[in-house]
Amino acid sequence: MKNVKILGSGCAKCNQLLDAVKAVIAAEGIQASVEKVEDIQQIMAYNVISTPALVVDESVVCKGRVPSHEEIKELLTAKPQGCCGSHGSKEKGGSGCCC
Repeated sequence: MKNVKILGSGCAKCNQLLDAVKAVIAAEGIQASVEKVEDIQQIMAYNVISTPALVVDESVVCKGRVPSHEEIKELLTAKPQGCCGSHGSKEKGGSGCCC
């Protein structure tokens, strides 16, 4: 099961992202839990300055915008690899997130 978090203050775009993610999960039958994170300290822990942000299995996969239905589907179903995967974090010598 995927662990999905929507990071944002509760603004319109943050709520749009939450609704879009829930719609993709329902439409595609993806097994995922969704959590909305509004606490600024928790958001900052992900090194996110621009919200909304989408976090999948503790990796920030998109920030500062609301992606399309197809892009959300790809982000939720992709296997971790490249710079957005678990081995691509800056702490481990990678380049960080692609977004």
